[in-house]
Formats: sequence, C-alpha cells, structure tokens
Amino acid sequence: MARFEDITKVPELNKRILYTLFFLAIYRIGVFIPTPGIDGKVLLEFFQQAQGTLLGFINMFSGGALQNFSVFALGIMPYISASIILQLLTVVVPHLEKLSKEGEMGRRKIVQYTRYGTVLLSAIQGLGISIGLENMRGPGGEMVVLNPGWSFRLMTMITLTSGTAFLMWLGEQITERGIGNGISLIIFAGIVARMPSAAANTLSLVRAGEMSIFFLLFLVALMIGVVAFIVFMELGQRRIPIQYPKRVVGRRVYGGQSSHLPLKINMAGVIPPIFASSIIIFPATVTNFIDIPWVKGIASSLNPTGLIYNLLYVVLIIFFCYFYTAIQFNPVDVADNLKKYGGFVPGIRPGKSTAEYIDKVLSRITLGGALYLAAVSVLPSILINRFNVPFFFGGTALLIVVGVALDTAQQIEAHLVTRQYEGLLKKGRIKGRRG
Repeated sequence: MARFEDITKVPELNKRILYTLFFLAIYRIGVFIPTPGIDGKVLLEFFQQAQGTLLGFINMFSGGALQNFSVFALGIMPYISASIILQLLTVVVPHLEKLSKEGEMGRRKIVQYTRYGTVLLSAIQGLGISIGLENMRGPGGEMVVLNPGWSFRLMTMITLTSGTAFLMWLGEQITERGIGNGISLIIFAGIVARMPSAAANTLSLVRAGEMSIFFLLFLVALMIGVVAFIVFMELGQRRIPIQYPKRVVGRRVYGGQSSHLPLKINMAGVIPPIFASSIIIFPATVTNFIDIPWVKGIASSLNPTGLIYNLLYVVLIIFFCYFYTAIQFNPVDVADNLKKYGGFVPGIRPGKSTAEYIDKVLSRITLGGALYLAAVSVLPSILINRFNVPFFFGGTALLIVVGVALDTAQQIEAHLVTRQYEGLLKKGRIKGRRG
C-alpha cells in the first residue's frame, strides 16, 4: 500500500507536483491583471450587489476573475463548451466519428478542432460582454467603461479571447507535465481561492449579530455531511463477478480464479455538473450584460435559486452522466475482451448476452449516480440561498472541490504504487529453471 509520506522520495512525482503548483500560481496571478478601459471600483460595487445571483455563480467558477474583469474573466468555460459541442458532434458527424476511432492521431485532430471552437466561443462572449459593459452603471450612475466604442469592444474581445486561450494552454500543460486533470484543477483552484474571503465574511456577520452562532455551526455541519456523502458515493462501486475456467497444461492446472468487474456508481466524475454549468453560463453571461427588457427577463429566469434554472440544471446533469459514461465505457468491448480471455459472468452466456447484462447494470447505477450528482449540486445551494448566506459555495462547488481532490489523490497514489513495483522488480532476482 502506497503512503503519501513517500511523495518526497519520488523525484519524478515531486517534479510533476511542482509543475502543477507553478502553473496554478500563474493562473492566480493572471486573475488580478485587469482588462484595460474598465473602472474597477464601479465594477466591484456592481458585483457586490450580485452575490448569490448567476453573476456571482459565474464569478465563483472564474475564481474572482470576472469580478476583477481580468484577462481571465471568461475563465475556462468556453473550452469546456467547445469540448461538449465536439463530443456531441462526434456522435452525429461521420468524419468526427471516424477521427475518434483513429487512435492518437485522430484524438489530436479533435483537440485541434476544440481549440478553434474555444477561440470562436471566447470571441463571441467577449464581444457580447464588451457591448453589455458599455450600458452598465454603478450604484451612483457612474459608467463602468471609461471610453466606450469599437476600440474598447475589439480590445476587450481580443484580451478575453487571449486570456482563455492561455488558460487552455495552462490546463493542457498541467495534464501533460503535472499531476491531475489540468482543466478541472484550474476550476478547483478558482473555487478554493475564494474560500478564505467567504469564511471571513461569514465570521464578520456573526460578530455583527446578523447571523447566529448556531446557524453557523449548522452550516459547517451541513458542509461536512455533504463532503462525507460525496466521498462515499465517489468511491462506491458495483462489482460484477467474473469467473475464469481452469486450463490443464501438462501436469499443471492454470486459471479457475474468481475476479470482478468494478463499475463506479458515478463513472462520469465531476464532468456532468461542470458541463451543465458551462451550457447554462454561456448564454447567461451575455444576457446579463445586455440592457434589453426581454433579454433581462431571460437572465433573471436563470437565477441559481430559481425553479427554471434548477430544473434545467438537473436535466443537463442527468443527460451528461449518461452521455459521458457511454463515451468512456463500452459494454460490447468489455464483453468481447472477457470472451477472448475465457472470462464469463456466472449465469450469463459470453458475448452479446454479457454485453447486454453489463449495459443493464451500468444503466441502473448511472441513474443512481446522476440523481446523486443532481441532489448534491442543487439542494445545498437552495438551502444556503434560502438562509441568505453571503457567499455562493453550494453543492456544485463542494462536488467539484471534493471530486477533483479525490481524482488527484488517486493519481498521486497510482504514481507511488508504480514506483513501489519498479523498486521491487529491481531488487528481486528472477530465477530460471536449471536443466
């Protein structure tokens, strides 16, 4: 069993962790580099009134970059939206489907298309936000934009698009050279970075008497309970028993072992809530900055505490749970591999019947996993907003933070286990048979 105290003994793992921390530090520095042409004080006053709204929710995912209107104001969401679009098109476009089956070369081509899509979506969002900012006013009627016009719009569009493209590159570097999934870690870092200020604001309300100490304890207990539930569900598995027949070779008997096929309850991880959030955030980001009555009506209907938002959010989470699981896990391939190596599920015929059985089991546990994700993402957020907690750190944020932390910890443990096996192979001596 690998121990996390052994991390310092593995030079390659140390190097990967330092790379990850270095790239995340660059991201956090960029959050505080403002986009030119904006009155930061007026914009900050506007966002202080937007706590608990959709803008506050978007600001949470960007790690405060939207509130500062920094070069990373759009965050990594355009990249996630482009990834969703490409994955959906892979199912219906024959050319993309063919590329997805061509191995590493096809995957690189799809990644390239995703990058182009990210730049396009970022340019559209950047232009929409720049136009909306020109119509925004602070509490005292002050303009947010110092010099409105096409020069400001083009400069803002280019700046925000460049910022998102740089974040996309950072995420890819973390995945390749660091530890964990780079895109998920960037979102993770943005959420965690806002936790100290959120805790400080809550404690100041307790000192001022606007929040009771008993409610604060209830809130802490609720978060601890949700974290424990997330860990329990993320580690939960449905194990399908696998039997291998005995084979007689000369005087020796091989095989006959019993094993199992582990199916995670939540095979899609934190991807469904991230995908669902990005789908909702893309139109909502633009509509919040456009001063047209019917557009404002759409923006207000997408309030995180509203019924329409939460229903849409739950439906998208369930959809992406099934969609992403179907992309990651193919029961037909698993059944064929079992048949190839002589394995079978007791009571189920090998081949097609085994694939149908695995698919049936997978569909059932995916429904449970999807409902768990939807409940954790929606219910704590509603409770927190019902009690007017002055920060937006609900179920979605907790789910992403805990899920990404677990995934990264598992990858670190995998590196440690691999290192241990390499050490055993180097120390051990392989004895051959003497003639």
